[in-house]
Amino acid sequence: MSRKKKPLPLLEQIEISGVAAEGKALARVNDLVVFVPYVVPGDIVDLQLTKKKHSYAEAKAVRFHRYSDRRIEPFCRHYGVCGGCKWEILPYAEQLRYKQQQVADVLTRIGKIDLPEISPILGSVHTTAYRNKLEFGFSNKKWLTEEQVKSGETFDNMNAVGFHIPGAFDKILDIETCYLMDDINNRLRNGVRDYALRNGLSFFDLRRQEGLLRNMMIRTSATGELMLVFQFCWHSDAEQAEAVRLLDWVRAEFPEITSLLYVNNTKCNDTIGDLDVLTHSGRDFIYETMENLRFKVGPKSFYQTNTEQAYQLYRVVRDFAGLTGEELVYDLYTGTGTIANFVAAQAREVIGIEYVPEAIVDAKENARLNGFEHMKFFAGDMKDVLNDEFLAEYGHPDVVITDPPRAGMHPDVVATILRAAPKRVVYVSCNPATQARDLALMDACYRVEKVQPVDMFPHTHHVENVVLLSQR
Repeated sequence: MSRKKKPLPLLEQIEISGVAAEGKALARVNDLVVFVPYVVPGDIVDLQLTKKKHSYAEAKAVRFHRYSDRRIEPFCRHYGVCGGCKWEILPYAEQLRYKQQQVADVLTRIGKIDLPEISPILGSVHTTAYRNKLEFGFSNKKWLTEEQVKSGETFDNMNAVGFHIPGAFDKILDIETCYLMDDINNRLRNGVRDYALRNGLSFFDLRRQEGLLRNMMIRTSATGELMLVFQFCWHSDAEQAEAVRLLDWVRAEFPEITSLLYVNNTKCNDTIGDLDVLTHSGRDFIYETMENLRFKVGPKSFYQTNTEQAYQLYRVVRDFAGLTGEELVYDLYTGTGTIANFVAAQAREVIGIEYVPEAIVDAKENARLNGFEHMKFFAGDMKDVLNDEFLAEYGHPDVVITDPPRAGMHPDVVATILRAAPKRVVYVSCNPATQARDLALMDACYRVEKVQPVDMFPHTHHVENVVLLSQR
């Protein structure tokens, strides 16, 4: 017979003292650090522990004795349930202060290197409707809030379209209003839901891997173009005909859509990189613009989701690169070549390397669109492509720009950069912790000259950081 687990204790009248990783706050109880979501420094709360280790614990606030003076009312009705925008109860100025501190803390604690004064974080121009891309899932298993469960209310319809609930992979929170994008996202999502319910379309069942409506992705651009991509899961001609009727209705109801696309995805995951995306109406891409540049964005393309802040980020990168027109620039993890194109006018030659072959196709097309003939792009795993043979064939770079994924750079890539010995390295990171680790590996040969945090995602804990490294 298994032993019953001892119930975890309730901690009473605990003051929240700081902000931690992953959008959580923290409290200190004797020698125990407790991580708590959906609270802010200054709140005094009762905490129910949900997990306990030797030196830390996780908890949820079950009663508020006093609200912090720093706390503000969340503007979204779905706050605290959908899992996003966890810092919505903090004033934006406070969010920026904590993000600035986060960058300083990890570079100091993990990097253990000499740092210059960190420049003030560049806040987002807009704190709502700042995203140019959103994805919503469909499910026949609607997530019910605690209030709905306690009410005893019964639901005839359990279909939902919205966001996946953290920790409940097969359930979707039905979203009425999302403030992350222009209101077109609400009109499209709610309109499609209403049509589907009126016409009896089936919503996806993740466990059984069936149901016609699976996913919808919305993209907007500064040019005023609008893309909508449906993921269907049909197994018969009749289901396919239902999908086509929905597409016809969407086209008639939302004439502002310039790119209406769809894919039939019968796989066990929502990725579409290996699937054919078909065009129902309009073009199979939209254009994005930045300064005098144009970028072609397709359904599989990566493009920064906060357009205005991406411009601020790229301006910092270009400034840090210090180009005079004579430099050979390597743009590592180039994606669709946005940074490469952004600095190309000031460089002698730009070479971009990226793991995803489809992204390299986009990067070459973007270079052609912008009239750049002095750019080369290569697809492959960075640690395999960027080696001594590559340097011998294409030349040692004067400047390296690197924008790796959250995991940071592979040690082999760092080693190759050190052997290439560029005069400057501009390191863009969406994860200052792994950036700090990599900076420590480069510290013997490079010193940190400048540090510039940039906020791309208001109301979240995420922060981008740009570092300029110069040869010692």
